[in-house]
Amino acid sequence: MVASPPRRLATATAVTAALLAGCGGSSGSGGDSATSRIAAGSSAVPVVASTNVYGDIVEQIGGRRVEVTSIMSDPARDPHSYEVGTQNRLALSKAEVVIENGGGYDDFVDRMLKSDDNSSAQVINAVDVSGRTAPADGELNEHVWYDIAAMGKLADAIAAALAEADPGDAATFTGNAETFKAKLQPLKAEEARIKREHGGTAIAVTEPVPLYMTEASGLRNQTPEEFSEAIEEGDDVSPRTLRETLALFTEGKVELLVYNEQTSGPQTEKVEQAARSAGIPVVPVTETLPEGEDYLGWMTANVDALAGALAK
Repeated sequence: MVASPPRRLATATAVTAALLAGCGGSSGSGGDSATSRIAAGSSAVPVVASTNVYGDIVEQIGGRRVEVTSIMSDPARDPHSYEVGTQNRLALSKAEVVIENGGGYDDFVDRMLKSDDNSSAQVINAVDVSGRTAPADGELNEHVWYDIAAMGKLADAIAAALAEADPGDAATFTGNAETFKAKLQPLKAEEARIKREHGGTAIAVTEPVPLYMTEASGLRNQTPEEFSEAIEEGDDVSPRTLRETLALFTEGKVELLVYNEQTSGPQTEKVEQAARSAGIPVVPVTETLPEGEDYLGWMTANVDALAGALAK
């Protein structure tokens, strides 16, 4: 028998409908799993997030009513080369809600859900929720957690999924999501301020990771696409492309470098050194949440670092 695919909440409309249904009573797998949790003496909804970024957001919305496992959580490790262990497979097999990034970033989540036959889990795909799609002339930038507005949509999706799993606490989840979204507003305001004061400023990046934030801040990415794509895919950069990238700094064509320090290597280190030698500020970023920080504090630090570097 072929297992049914995990249920997905892929759009803001779908998750809002799920939340409304959850407030009036749960049915199907969400209600069954909630009943089984109560029978087992546990009130926490088991949630698995592909990265600790989404794990933190779930915890801010679910609080003590969720039990979260974040699969990728080491800021010193390249997420693209991640290998899943036995404990993570076990957590996924028991999860009622799963948060994945999507867009090809964490395909291992879908593979594990399929192989472990967890067809009852609600799966929230952050890329789908964001509404981001690939441009006609390029590839999708899947790093949607740097898109502040998208994380507001994700908060609603998470609240809806948790409400379906635990209808009795639906109001709490909705209220916490509203609180989280309110705390995103200063970040959006700071991006708007940077855009007013520095819009059009040319910058370079080692990877597309921060581009949603830099674009919202009105900054213009001048990095050769061949360079950032090769670095993201773990491929070698051609000598010609590397020369073009280094020239951005030696010829003063950009005023800032945003550097993904989580996937650094010899070629990105050459770029960083070229920027520093030219007196161009370098803003480091990571793909997963640094230890001891939460999403809001982390993104605030990133936006503040951008503003500070541009003010020099």
